[in-house]
Amino acid sequence: MRFGKIGMAAAAAASLVSAPVLAQASQPVSSIARTSATVEDESNVEGGSGIIIAILAAAAVIGGIIIAADGSENTPTSP
Repeated sequence: MRFGKIGMAAAAAASLVSAPVLAQASQPVSSIARTSATVEDESNVEGGSGIIIAILAAAAVIGGIIIAADGSENTPTSP
């Protein structure tokens, strides 16, 4: 009985490992290689919102530290 359970577990593990490999679409060797498209006009968008995101992330970290380091003594004491 024990070997049956081990065998079933091994079969389940093998199917979980092999499922993504078998699910991949196989491409024939004679398929056409991908080529990149040419870029005519590049975008002039700069990363201006990166500073705002960094400030918000720093504020969230600081707020988390303040909440975690709250000085309230609400911890239970053992008798």
